[in-house]
Amino acid sequence: MSEVQKALAVCALDTMPQDWQPVGVEAQIAQAAGRSALRVFLEPGRRRGTLGVDFGDEPTFVLSPLAICDGVVEVDLLSRLLPDAPDYARGFVGIAYRVQEFAQAYESVYLRPLNGLRLNPPPPRNLRAVQYYAYPEWKFDRLREEEPEGGYEAPADIAPDEWMTFGVELDGPRIIARVNGREVFRLTHAKSEPREGRIGLWVDIGTDAYFSNLRVAPR
Repeated sequence: MSEVQKALAVCALDTMPQDWQPVGVEAQIAQAAGRSALRVFLEPGRRRGTLGVDFGDEPTFVLSPLAICDGVVEVDLLSRLLPDAPDYARGFVGIAYRVQEFAQAYESVYLRPLNGLRLNPPPPRNLRAVQYYAYPEWKFDRLREEEPEGGYEAPADIAPDEWMTFGVELDGPRIIARVNGREVFRLTHAKSEPREGRIGLWVDIGTDAYFSNLRVAPR
């Protein structure tokens, strides 16, 4: 795909896709739990970098040529920790969408599988398996300060090192996130004005992520 695509699209991601752009990450095809998938992890320099500059709700994703404003983005993903992951790493993995030119602005919903309910994490981590943020102004720490009761986070029955289907449904300022078809997060007023933009497969510090079967259905 040599230009931005706005129609229904399905990408198996079992071979290296053409015209996809790594932004702060490395990407390769690798095997994970029985399937060939797109493996994504932070560049080594970023893993040794500065929080809020090199990692930490930053534009660190493989940017696809697919575009969306409203509609559904869904992908199979698996997340585990890298050997050099810091102790605060949670397997951060998700979807960036409405990515503007030069990744100067976008939104994202991502998962923290190590905060999944199946691992019985201690409070308040048990309420922080799903996270929304809007780059560059509204990252998780600012949102958590604004809504300490979890307005931009939610629990989920997930765990690391297993395949799950993760999707976001976009409808103007409203967002619904689902894991394996079950709603895990709903937001009625996003922090960014809805604008068409590209879709990225997002990871953060300490994450070894695998993506398969990306499906995009613009409305």
